Amino acid sequence: MAIIELDSISFAYSGGVWALRDVSLSFEDGRSVAIVGQNGAGKTTLVKMINGLLRPSHGVVRLRGQDVSGVPTAKIAHQVGFVFQNPRTQIFLGSVLEEVVFGPKKLGMSEASVKEHAEKALHLTGLDAKRAVHPYELTPPDRKLLTIASILSMDQPILILDEPTGGLDAESVERVARVVDAYHAEGRTVITVTHNMDFVVRCFERVVVMRQGQVAASGTVREVFSQHELLADTHLASTAIGQLAAVCGVPRTILTVSDMVKYIEETLQPG
Repeated sequence: MAIIELDSISFAYSGGVWALRDVSLSFEDGRSVAIVGQNGAGKTTLVKMINGLLRPSHGVVRLRGQDVSGVPTAKIAHQVGFVFQNPRTQIFLGSVLEEVVFGPKKLGMSEASVKEHAEKALHLTGLDAKRAVHPYELTPPDRKLLTIASILSMDQPILILDEPTGGLDAESVERVARVVDAYHAEGRTVITVTHNMDFVVRCFERVVVMRQGQVAASGTVREVFSQHELLADTHLASTAIGQLAAVCGVPRTILTVSDMVKYIEETLQPG
């Protein structure tokens, strides 16, 4: 069942610059989807249509079958959590805990629910021991994870992450990946905008490739990354191990270390 439907949506910024042109997409309930493409392809504009931060110039956005064109963004926030690319656009309170409880309180949750969801969010993001710390005393990776925690605590069925791994070290990327895994394991919908293809392969089932405000491709991770001409045409690289395999002339699509190990084992088998 489609939880989100984008029906022939187009969007122009002031000055007549079209960021999206006649895009139709649906997102199934409980699925994980990565939206990829070069800068300016329309990725962030597209996800801002889902939570009402932007409204289409043409076309219709539906959540659970309801046209949300007249629904206030604050009401959409009960269903859709949105983590911005830059933490400074979200962080404004005096401690980690204050940031994490702010959203659920605004949604009108009971005190017990606020506490429960805040504790869960702090645990998932690894910020349990830093609840009393001022957000701007955190490291940049922890600040990024705080923005994720502040949305997780609102307990929405849809989570959108805009470039969640940007500027993070490998350990912090893995913490974000564990958040996605946990959210998805609960049957919720997770959508990310990202340039990190290893993160895409690690966490997501489906990939949507955007190019010049339109959908260039949509399919499973392996289906999309097997289209080498598409990747070249949209200036997208494969995963790190996939790029290494290509340089070595491996004649198949390699996306993970496990893929490479399997290929080597098969190649070395006698006969």
